[in-house]
Amino acid sequence: MILRPKSSRRLPAQPLALASAASALPVPGWLRRAISDSQGRAGQGFDDVALISGAAIGALDAVVRRQERWAGAWRQRLALAAATVTARQGGRIEDEAALRDAVLLTRPGDDVGPAGRMLLAWRRLAARPAAELLTEQNLAAALEEFGFFVRDGEALGDLADELRQIAATDGSVAALADACAAAERLGLPRAAALWIADALLAQRLGWQHAVPLLGGESAGAKRYGCTRLLPGTPSTPDQVSMLLGAQARAVLRAIDLSTELGRRADRLLAVAPKLRAKASDAVVERLLSEDAIVASEKIAGMSDRGLRRLFDRLVEFSAVRELSGRPTFRVYGL
Repeated sequence: MILRPKSSRRLPAQPLALASAASALPVPGWLRRAISDSQGRAGQGFDDVALISGAAIGALDAVVRRQERWAGAWRQRLALAAATVTARQGGRIEDEAALRDAVLLTRPGDDVGPAGRMLLAWRRLAARPAAELLTEQNLAAALEEFGFFVRDGEALGDLADELRQIAATDGSVAALADACAAAERLGLPRAAALWIADALLAQRLGWQHAVPLLGGESAGAKRYGCTRLLPGTPSTPDQVSMLLGAQARAVLRAIDLSTELGRRADRLLAVAPKLRAKASDAVVERLLSEDAIVASEKIAGMSDRGLRRLFDRLVEFSAVRELSGRPTFRVYGL
């Protein structure tokens, strides 16, 4: 008897662009399960956690190296998530919407407030070339945005030198632990230590831009973050394992967000040829590069009324979303 496979129910075909975004570089099922199972298991073996973290970073590296047109919006959305978590852990009450408003609705040169400055620090991480992030100048600016003022220039220079040495010589696991320990020896806030760890990862992997990761991992940043590595003492395997587990969960969230934003960006690019407004191409590029745009944004060749009508059109096409929920001072993004 010849056994024939049962015919499967035919599914409606996806548009090519959407199908490619949905299926591009998925996270293997075993890795997703391993990351999920590792949460809260402080006693998990160091070798297992290191393997999981390494595999997760390998998957993220593949996403980063695709250099998608929407990568800027992806990194900025992750920066917003990191700022929201670290601001809350710093005693602030602002949520994502309030942080976004603090930056977008404040006139250039005006103070965006302590929580807004945290967002600026994470946006700096996402936007500046990774090779420049750990220079004395960028470190000083980022630390000031986190509310930490380094009055000893020599100490800041020593930190920059130590981080350069870590990036050049340490293995990936040791680099993560040593970067956190170096930040803590200077008494930096937790958020700044996590910022440095993300910047160091990007430099070691040769990425053009860093991806905000550890700041958005609420459990990892608080329970398993850099503050668990005590200054002046060697890092224990359990401490490093918990930090690596937090990193793996942050990587998984970043990859999932890249898949979601990739679908939305494909939709935006699919409807872009239908837009007839002047400077619509510039608006599309801004949407692909930034977390959000305020409806009153000044864009060359586009009037305020024309921009509002363009956003209304894009919302009708389901190509962008209105993110504020307000009738005025509206904000739009992927």
